[in-house]
Amino acid sequence: MKLITFARMGKVGFGVVKENGIIDLTGRIHNDVSSIKDLLKLDLIEKAEEFVAEKRPEISISEITHLPVIPDPEKIFCIGLNYQEHKEETGRPDVENPTIFTRFANSQTGHLQPLLKPNFSDRFDYEGELAITIGKGGRYIPEDKAMEHIAGYSCYNDGSIRDWQRHTSQFTPGKNFPATGPFGPYLVTEDEIGDYKKLPIETRLNGKVMQKANLSDLIFPIPKLINYISSFTTLAVGDVIVTGTPGGVGDRRDPPIYMKPGDVVEVDIGKVGILMNFITED
Repeated sequence: MKLITFARMGKVGFGVVKENGIIDLTGRIHNDVSSIKDLLKLDLIEKAEEFVAEKRPEISISEITHLPVIPDPEKIFCIGLNYQEHKEETGRPDVENPTIFTRFANSQTGHLQPLLKPNFSDRFDYEGELAITIGKGGRYIPEDKAMEHIAGYSCYNDGSIRDWQRHTSQFTPGKNFPATGPFGPYLVTEDEIGDYKKLPIETRLNGKVMQKANLSDLIFPIPKLINYISSFTTLAVGDVIVTGTPGGVGDRRDPPIYMKPGDVVEVDIGKVGILMNFITED
């Protein structure tokens, strides 16, 4: 299934994308289920599949405003330097453990929504990435069981204000400006993806390919990330792990290329979808 979170007629809802339309699931599977996270917490994915099996879409995609797939995750973990080409272009050394920083939920935005470039920085960069959403929480999750904890996959753009990212050795300030973390357009359940390592990932800026790789290129694969993160904190249902960006970021080009108002950026991951946003100035 492709699950979507949206706003329509002043209300937030969620549903299943089917035949280019949406079947609204808000409050229909269970009285207490008004979000994708609720659906995952109550383990009602199969019930949702049964509910939509014979139904046709009720809402056109054109009628809704896309919201982040999980608007309110308890935790968002972002993985840095997880592709060899990107690690090399930044001049960083090899490491034994993943580089991790965090995003705040209120820095996220949805598909087809504006990305806000701060008016005091011209170093607004793209980072196309695969995001996973946790469907079954836990602590000390072994690598050989880690994939069982994934609810689904989405595209993510870890929009980065590079000068603020480098104010100190910590990345957090440059990664948490409002409306810089697009997340979507859907949560694609794992049964539709198969082996994630076979998926291509590509980032385009105004139609030009800027990043291109395969998910098999991840230095620390998804099972390792889940195992490592769950060793220092308990993963909760709805938590998000953004798995890292390939080489080709604008900041490391000669000359550098940054996003500016009027630009359009796309993150395209095979079977997962295309996340598209346009740049405006805050």
